[in-house]
Amino acid sequence: MHPPVPVDAPPHLSGGLDLSAGLDLSDPVLHAEQDLTEVWRTLRDRDPVHWQPPRDGRPGFWVVTRHEDVAAVYRDAETFRSDRGNVLDTLLAGGDSAGGSMLAVTDGPRHTRLRTALMKSFSPRALDGVVRSVRTATLALLEEALERGVCDFARDVAARIPLRAICDLLDVPEADRDELLALTSAALGSEHADAGPEEAWLARNDILLYFAELAARRRDSPGDDVISALAGFRPGGEPLTDEEIVLNCYSLILGGDETTRLSMIGGVRALLAHPGQWRLLRAGEVSTRSAVEEVLRWTSPALHAGRTAAADVVLRGRAVAAGDVVTVWNVSANHDERVFDRPDRFDLARTPNRHVSFAYGSHFCLGAYLARVEIGTLLDGLRTLVGTMEETGPGSPVYSNFLSGRARLPLSWSRA
Repeated sequence: MHPPVPVDAPPHLSGGLDLSAGLDLSDPVLHAEQDLTEVWRTLRDRDPVHWQPPRDGRPGFWVVTRHEDVAAVYRDAETFRSDRGNVLDTLLAGGDSAGGSMLAVTDGPRHTRLRTALMKSFSPRALDGVVRSVRTATLALLEEALERGVCDFARDVAARIPLRAICDLLDVPEADRDELLALTSAALGSEHADAGPEEAWLARNDILLYFAELAARRRDSPGDDVISALAGFRPGGEPLTDEEIVLNCYSLILGGDETTRLSMIGGVRALLAHPGQWRLLRAGEVSTRSAVEEVLRWTSPALHAGRTAAADVVLRGRAVAAGDVVTVWNVSANHDERVFDRPDRFDLARTPNRHVSFAYGSHFCLGAYLARVEIGTLLDGLRTLVGTMEETGPGSPVYSNFLSGRARLPLSWSRA
């Protein structure tokens, strides 16, 4: 058993909200509808390794909020394991059945084996053709939306760029891509506050079934794509299993689409909310490179990552027991005043920028280079093509305790 808070911590940590009794950080509605900036700040200051008690039949979990501690958990993959799951929903439900087979939920030698199988396909040299395609497609999407004068930026532009890139890498047929977009959108979140877990489970299952069929075809008739590369990979003479191939395709389509899409949407919202930064971007007074990093820090599209303690360990004075669920909150670490000067200021020229939006350590995001290219290409397109833009409606949030952002972003805009 764990005490709910340290003995010297105040019962009400922020804004009258009692985390030990009333604030459930696993609740998707909380993250979608509430601004938790002050909650995260107060936790960082007063209870940086916070114990969220069990509730509604689910186990409790640790909430790690300071940048230094988040990085330490990411870095120590022996003590803080991923193989039982890496998101709250699966960890609180008993673990991830893909553990040991999918890169994101695998540790040790098996993780090295799977990462080696994928790394060659994600090197800058290997991605050269995909990068050219991303740049062409991004400009075309912006031109088309500007021609209309109004758009849902989330669906008409942001949803199309990362999905196209990852589908090109996997050589997903064009006719299947819209359906995959719908499935990936439903797999980790929802536009509806009352959505149950069944919709997400069905979407994830459909994605797995789709890639099982596609992988079987690639084994029989390989091509120049990531699925074929996985099917042909034989470290030490042993091929990857069908399960490993399918689960890692599933991981790539989700990881390569959702978080980058939400960063793009959140980046445009930030530019709208900070017109001075938009003017600097348009005038070429900030580099695309630093702007991309600030968009990633500011949006923190993956709110958290989950781990399981493999042994008893003390983390910033708190006794974490073997088997405990430990969550690190990127959204809090990326606004830690101990690391970032004026972290609540959106600053496209911010350097250095030590955000953890791509995680850290052995599980650093495999697709980080491609995501940076996609976001940078979008910012360059906005810089050169767009004159004015205005949000024409509130949009709708993503209801998720893992993803952060908007599912819709209605805009009116004009050419430069």
